[in-house]
Amino acid sequence: MHRRDFLLSGVGLLGTTVAACTSADSKSGPSKRSATEQRSSDALFTISLAQWSLHRALQSGKMDNLDFATRSRREFGIEAVEYVSRFFADKASDEGYLSEMKSRADGEGVQSVLIMCDGLGNLGSADESARQEAVENHYEWVEAAKYLGCHSIRVNALVNDEAEPFAKQLELSAVGLRMLTDFAAEYEVNVIVENHGSWSSHGAWLAAVIEKVDHPRCGTLPDFGNFCIQSGTDGACAESYDNYKGVAELMPYAKAVSAKSRRFDDDGKESDIDFERLMRIVLDAGYRGYVGVEYEGDDRPEAEGIRATKALLERVREKLQPEYSKT
Repeated sequence: MHRRDFLLSGVGLLGTTVAACTSADSKSGPSKRSATEQRSSDALFTISLAQWSLHRALQSGKMDNLDFATRSRREFGIEAVEYVSRFFADKASDEGYLSEMKSRADGEGVQSVLIMCDGLGNLGSADESARQEAVENHYEWVEAAKYLGCHSIRVNALVNDEAEPFAKQLELSAVGLRMLTDFAAEYEVNVIVENHGSWSSHGAWLAAVIEKVDHPRCGTLPDFGNFCIQSGTDGACAESYDNYKGVAELMPYAKAVSAKSRRFDDDGKESDIDFERLMRIVLDAGYRGYVGVEYEGDDRPEAEGIRATKALLERVREKLQPEYSKT
């Protein structure tokens, strides 16, 4: 079977569920969310697990990428997963490997939500050939996402050239994103951008980029904690953006949300991030989709951090349920 046919055959294998999860109104603006992101459920939002939460286990070889969906369901009781490309970087075109990933997720009743793509080039490069190469490097990940049943790939909108002025960096990023989104739209896959350093962590800048792309399948993945615009020489953040302001600016375009956590106080609250305040911002924007647990701390084992983040999200959801279920 031709690779494109193989990947597109995932629609038939997954049935009407995926068709519903990937549908979008092509006439809508960039803030229009698909059925996947805006699920009809009694719960205000559905908790998913970002694979980066287990990055130490994966990078050390103590855990295999193929075990991710199974572990998510059996160990953490989470039935939706968000993959990271670097943990199966050489497998995006491997039909047998993708089939095994899909089989294991399906066998556990786990929904594959998105793939976070890194290290594939600069979508906002001022060099046209480099920008084109970066766009094309994402193609196989769009195809893999389609086959696995994901609604989106998460990409980075970075220029990384301080010589380019603010407005020029915005324009260049929008050009690369539009090119990639046009390709992904053929597969009914979204291209979503996370606040992930440099100008992408400037909420107003990234919102303006998405507006300029002006495509219903291009949106954002607001991350609760990634708002460092510039790192200092000591590795600490030298310039940061207000995360509550940033999330509010990105939510009109959100097709996924990342609940970043690093450390917790004795009451089980994130020490530096007010989850309830941020979830109010998320819900006030009308979002009712997946919220990904992304534990990135080092004060406790990864599994414990995942459980703590999930428990915090569940407490916030239970508290806000009566108020927001009426809206």
